[in-house]
Amino acid sequence: MTTPDSRRSRRPGSSILRTAVRRNTRAMVLGTVLMGLYQAAETAFPIALGLIVEHTLRDRSVGSLALAVGALAVIITTVSLSWRFGMRVLQKANTTEAHRWRVKVAACGLQPVARDTGLKSGEVLTIATEDADQTADIVEVVPMLLSSMVAVLIAAVALGTANLWLGLLVVVGTVAILSVLSVMSRRIGSSTKEQQARVARAGAKVADLITGLRPLHGFGGNHAAFRSYRRVSTEAKEQAVTVARVNGVYAGTALGLNAVLAVSVTLTAGWLAFDGQIDIGELVMAVGLAQFVMEPLRLFSDMPKYVMMARASAERMALVLSAAPVSVPGEERPVPGGALEIDCVRYGALQGVKFHVPSGEFTAITAYQPRAAADLAAVLALAVPPESYEGEVRVGGRPFAELSVESLRAHLLVNPYDAEIFAGTLRSNIDPSGTSTTVSEAVEASMLTDVVALHRQGLDYEVRDRGSNLSGGQRQRLSLARALAADTEVLVLRDPTTAVDAVTEQLVARRLAELRRGRTTVVITSSPALLDAADRVLVLDGGVVKAEGTHRLLLDSDPAYCLAVTR
Repeated sequence: MTTPDSRRSRRPGSSILRTAVRRNTRAMVLGTVLMGLYQAAETAFPIALGLIVEHTLRDRSVGSLALAVGALAVIITTVSLSWRFGMRVLQKANTTEAHRWRVKVAACGLQPVARDTGLKSGEVLTIATEDADQTADIVEVVPMLLSSMVAVLIAAVALGTANLWLGLLVVVGTVAILSVLSVMSRRIGSSTKEQQARVARAGAKVADLITGLRPLHGFGGNHAAFRSYRRVSTEAKEQAVTVARVNGVYAGTALGLNAVLAVSVTLTAGWLAFDGQIDIGELVMAVGLAQFVMEPLRLFSDMPKYVMMARASAERMALVLSAAPVSVPGEERPVPGGALEIDCVRYGALQGVKFHVPSGEFTAITAYQPRAAADLAAVLALAVPPESYEGEVRVGGRPFAELSVESLRAHLLVNPYDAEIFAGTLRSNIDPSGTSTTVSEAVEASMLTDVVALHRQGLDYEVRDRGSNLSGGQRQRLSLARALAADTEVLVLRDPTTAVDAVTEQLVARRLAELRRGRTTVVITSSPALLDAADRVLVLDGGVVKAEGTHRLLLDSDPAYCLAVTR
């Protein structure tokens, strides 16, 4: 079975890693120099100790001892400063690069044309956070790898100067260690990629559960939903354990191999000193380097693992960044004003629906089948690409397929009945851009005035995430106010008053008709108040328009309509 995570990306992760490296070349070069200086100074410490022991035993002078202490002070200062500034440069570049990728992934999700990623919003969120961070780690990993190599090379040269066999032992041992660990790192990369995918799926599942918790409780489906989440969460946990186990084996193997190399260097140096091939100062240097070299070797051997993890995360980011758009929009703009025309559209429950809404008319559509209402709203909202349904939708005489998405959505707004409410204030939810000139009129028309008057802060009253401190009716009226404040040429509303009482519904219907007079307005609803306020009512039954007329005319002439809409 092919999943979105296993599909071959059109933009491989290696390309994303190259981009990250190219953008941070200067910081990486400076970081490599500083960290290389740090590693060189660290390596110089045991070398200096060996020279001090050798010359102190030979010269036995206070001046030589003072010079040696001064040299050690310079080495220690170099170690401290180079580490501090090197890590500052690299971590700043790492954090900045992670932010860039987060913004880039988020921008893909906010584009007006959806991308064919096959991922849920929770998965995209994981990619924009954890995967972006792990991908940016390449900026820090490469300099650390190169600086560790500097330390190992200096140690090999210093030991080779004392005795050729000691130098060869370090070089051969390092190559052998990296060969073993590079094979193991591939397993870490594939395991990490699968873990990120399962964590993302679990995140998407819990986001869905939180959103639909109340309805689930309503019909008793919460236990089944929780079991479903427990299953995907368990899968993510098991994969995390697998990754931890693989990482543990990798770390243990690296530590063991490094220790074997250090012990081998120490024993070889001791045997050479016992045999008289190296003096006591060179023995001290060799033993000191054998102990020191374990740290750069550990860093050096860890780097392949982090490179594979960064590549796995980059490949997951490529699923979003390289995904093709669901549709390719046109470049035209709608004609100002503009009528709305649905011409023989077949999609889902729509079976060739055809109607025309003249410019400036207030039209209500009542659908006997809820699925037809949902499909019609989806088509008008561009949630369904024009090439995915038969027929054509035109605004101002121009088909949707010929219009740019940005200009079409600025011209035609489709407001769903379950529109999101964001953390902020009433004002920022009604007018997110801060440019609307009709906020007060929208508040009046949506009957949100009681909510504004209820709080001392008025429109600056704080709203919690998803409107959790508002009632269902207040959230619905807030969403309606936002749609009205947008003041678009064509406005489509779906069930805007299902959560309000009958008196409020009557007032909303009358004020909505007054505020939108002269502009095209379509309301998909079964509310008698809204149907009565409309200039014309279309009856959608069996996926086609079966009847049309005023609300009162249809009540008198159509028994099925009377039965469907009267309460």
